[in-house]
Amino acid sequence: MIGKRTYMAKPGEVERRWWIIDATDLPLGRLSTEIAMLLRGKRKAQFTPHVDTGDFVVVINAVKVGLTGKKLSDKMYYHHSGFLGGLKTATAKQMLERHPDRIIRQAVWGMLPKNTLSRHMLKKLKVYGGAEHPHEAQQPAAYNVKL
Repeated sequence: MIGKRTYMAKPGEVERRWWIIDATDLPLGRLSTEIAMLLRGKRKAQFTPHVDTGDFVVVINAVKVGLTGKKLSDKMYYHHSGFLGGLKTATAKQMLERHPDRIIRQAVWGMLPKNTLSRHMLKKLKVYGGAEHPHEAQQPAAYNVKL
């Protein structure tokens, strides 16, 4: 077995690209899986599970993300203040009005592995409610989500 080695990427060797995704009328789950794949780097030949090989992702128009069925009124988001009786709830409609970025960020976080590496991956996700973003200098390429 001399000469056959598995390639393991090193953190300094990874080339990161910037992608921009327009979330208008895209289903939340399908969009989140594509974003999670890009953040993790699973579409790259140099993918290594214990190294962050993923790209940066900019999501625009998060307010216009698609939710099917009655999820707009029935889907609940929960968080706790840490104090007794501090459970806070909000419907998907309320979350879209107040914090449209949190819906996508929470869905993507649920699809990443639960370890320290996933927190580094999530920092590469930039979500904006409108069509404008401050990342023009990075020249993000358009990414088409396959439905």
